[in-house]
Amino acid sequence: MSLATILRELHVPGTPLVVPNAWDAASARMVEAAGFAAVATSSNATAAVLGYDDGEHAPVDDVLAAAARIAQSVSVPVTVDFERGYRLAPAELVERFVATGAVGLNLEDSDPATGAMIDPGEQADFLAAVRDSAGDALVINARIDAFIRQAGTADEQLATALDRGNRYLAAGADCVYPIGVGDLDLLATLSTQIDGPVNAGYGQGANSVADYAARGVARVTFGPMFQRHLYAKFADTLLPAVAADRNPFTA
Repeated sequence: MSLATILRELHVPGTPLVVPNAWDAASARMVEAAGFAAVATSSNATAAVLGYDDGEHAPVDDVLAAAARIAQSVSVPVTVDFERGYRLAPAELVERFVATGAVGLNLEDSDPATGAMIDPGEQADFLAAVRDSAGDALVINARIDAFIRQAGTADEQLATALDRGNRYLAAGADCVYPIGVGDLDLLATLSTQIDGPVNAGYGQGANSVADYAARGVARVTFGPMFQRHLYAKFADTLLPAVAADRNPFTA
C-alpha cells in the first residue's frame, strides 16, 4: 500500500488522525518516534526556520527542499502545508511536489499577499487540475479561509465554508480544513453538512481530541504552535537565565 493511500485511509470522521506539525527533519523524527501515524508541516514554522515570514515569502525551491528533507527522514506519510501553491501551475506543482517524497499537501483558498478570498469556482478548478495531474499520488487537504479572513457575518462565513467545502471535495480534495474554527458546535455543523472529512486545528483552550472526535472531525492538526511554545521557552526562560548567569537547565 502506498504512503498516499495509507494517509488517505487514516482520515476517519469520528476517529480523527492526529498529526503534530513539524518544521524540520529533527522534529519530524520526534513525531514519528512518539508513535504518530503521520507527520504534517506548518508553512509558518517552516518559513521561520528558513528565515522568512509566512505567506509564500520563502522561495519555493527552499520550501520543497525542506519538505524533501522531512519526507526522507521518516517512514510515515508526510503532508505539507503548501499555502496557495506558490504560483505554480498544477502540473508543475504536482511534478515538483511528488519528487519530494511527501504524499499530502494543504492548499488554501485566499491570496497570501492580499488576504482576498479566491473565487470558489476558480479554486475548485485549481484543485481539480491538481487532482487530475496527481491521480491518487497526493492527498489534498483543501483549506477554507472564510473564518480567518472574516468573510462576512458569522452566518455568511458558515454558508461560505459549507459551499466551498462541498465544492472542493467534488473537485477532488480528500479533506477540507475550515481553519480558525474553535467552537465545537460549529465544528459539528461543518462535519455534518460537509460531505467528506473535515480537519480541525487544535486550539489553546480546553478542547481535547476526544471533543473533536465527538463532533465528527477526521483530522486534527496544530499549525505552528509546537514550534512557538518551544521557541518561547528558549527566548523567555533559557536565554534570560544565561544572561543572568543562572543555570538555564534548572530555570
